[in-house]
Amino acid sequence: MTDGVTDRLGELEAAVKRAGEALVRLRDENEQLRREGQRLTDERRQSLVQIDSILKDIAKLDLS
Repeated sequence: MTDGVTDRLGELEAAVKRAGEALVRLRDENEQLRREGQRLTDERRQSLVQIDSILKDIAKLDLS
């Protein structure tokens, strides 16, 4: 019976190690996705400013 408990303990320790490695990997991926989301938000903001500027320039044109 002790061998079964020892084997199970070894399996649990291995599972905890894998879970810890997965957490590290997921944290890294989360940080990368957060940075990418921020980059896209900034890019969108810049595009909106450019579009707004273009629309203002178009509105200034005398098209009559």
